[in-house]
Amino acid sequence: MKRRWLFADQLGPHFLDAPGQPVLLVESKAVFRRRVFHRQKAHLVLSALRHRAQDDNVRLIKAETYAEAVTEPLSVCHPTSRAARGLVTRLPGVEMLPPRGFVTAPQDFVTWAAGRDHLRLEDFYRYARQRHDVLMEGTEPVGGRWNLDADNREPPPRGAGRLGVPAPPEIVEDEIDEEVRADLDRWEREEGITFVGNDGPRLFPATRKEALARLRHFVEHRLPAFGPHEDAMLAADPLMAHSMLSAAINLGLLDPLEVIERAEQAYRRGVAPLASVEGFVRQILGWRDFIWHLYWYFEPDYRATNELHARRGLPKWFAELNADAVEARCLSDVLAGVRDRGWVHHIPRLMILGNYAMQRGWRPGAVADWFHRCFVDGYEWVMTANVVGMSQYADGGRMSTKPYAAGGSYVNRMSDYCGGCRYDPKVRAGDNACPYTAGYWTFLARHEQTLTGNHRMRQPLRGLHRLDDLDALLEQERARGSRAP
Repeated sequence: MKRRWLFADQLGPHFLDAPGQPVLLVESKAVFRRRVFHRQKAHLVLSALRHRAQDDNVRLIKAETYAEAVTEPLSVCHPTSRAARGLVTRLPGVEMLPPRGFVTAPQDFVTWAAGRDHLRLEDFYRYARQRHDVLMEGTEPVGGRWNLDADNREPPPRGAGRLGVPAPPEIVEDEIDEEVRADLDRWEREEGITFVGNDGPRLFPATRKEALARLRHFVEHRLPAFGPHEDAMLAADPLMAHSMLSAAINLGLLDPLEVIERAEQAYRRGVAPLASVEGFVRQILGWRDFIWHLYWYFEPDYRATNELHARRGLPKWFAELNADAVEARCLSDVLAGVRDRGWVHHIPRLMILGNYAMQRGWRPGAVADWFHRCFVDGYEWVMTANVVGMSQYADGGRMSTKPYAAGGSYVNRMSDYCGGCRYDPKVRAGDNACPYTAGYWTFLARHEQTLTGNHRMRQPLRGLHRLDDLDALLEQERARGSRAP
């Protein structure tokens, strides 16, 4: 049996053909020279590699590049980036196998997508549910409805500072984590390798044992509360009832199919409501697989798509995670979460960070790269369609039906941020104008001609022409420029 080369996002047993198969792991320092990653992301990846190297029949090579470490015939599962795939195909003696770590096969997606004018998550999700018999009763969805989103969009509980669910099991660092931290310190000190974000205790699983413990705890204690408030935000409760499993799944420590099966079993056993389970399954079987397939299905230069002609660079305060420079409470808190944890859940990503970037016209490719580098679960395949297509609407609607642009009223409805903020979500012009409210109307004005044909944008665009202070508003936002709000 050939030795299996595992990339750092392929660390689980489902990437092997049999238990005990010989494994090669490569720790490439060049990866960290090329990009400025979040310090905690670098720590997590290296810790996961080195913990996996403790298993039997595993060889870890620390090298400058992958190519110099590969010196024997190997097999490898299809990598998750075009650059890595290109490397694998150039190396002699390396056999590339079909991808693993996702539920649906590439050919199934291609067959489903063929002939469709628009690729929509909802359509793919229903196809995947049927094909893999997930949350189904015969040919019909359990409960009679495919989509329970309407049950999962509640604002945070009134007056609550926290959601009141048990916290995930804490990670206990060991001597491998100490070694990783010392190496990262030395790289910064002696080799000019730099990072962004704060160092801190490891918050995410680096071993399969840790990942399975998090999965068990989530299904038992957090999944029942996940659904209703999955789109809500609380300043004092950044985790809410989210699973915190994305980093472990994207490292390959968990098979997404086993995660889905555990969640469905919780529903079948009556310990978690259908709305919570369906919402969770939608994120993994639906959204995660959808985003993976779009990365390969769309053309290689999709990442450079920029239909809204957004040309501004990321301002220094944002690029460097300088949350202290920001007065807008929601953006300051979320940016601090990225700085201190390398993670915030999907609504702050989309509606606080991505929404602000789109309103200001920042280059979509730069925004995608920032998410890739700064999030512990961020990879090129994860962030390309997520950011370029969904968050920044830079593809003109190839994968989403409208821009995810929103003003301060959305933030006020779905969070407790606005109550303690110096800005007023109802005000769009003046000293206390909410930068999201002002940015929303500015975005609509800037792209009115492009968005006119989108039926989901007709009502907002009609509202634009009812503003009696639009000129003053636009001048105010021009004067703001790239300053932190």
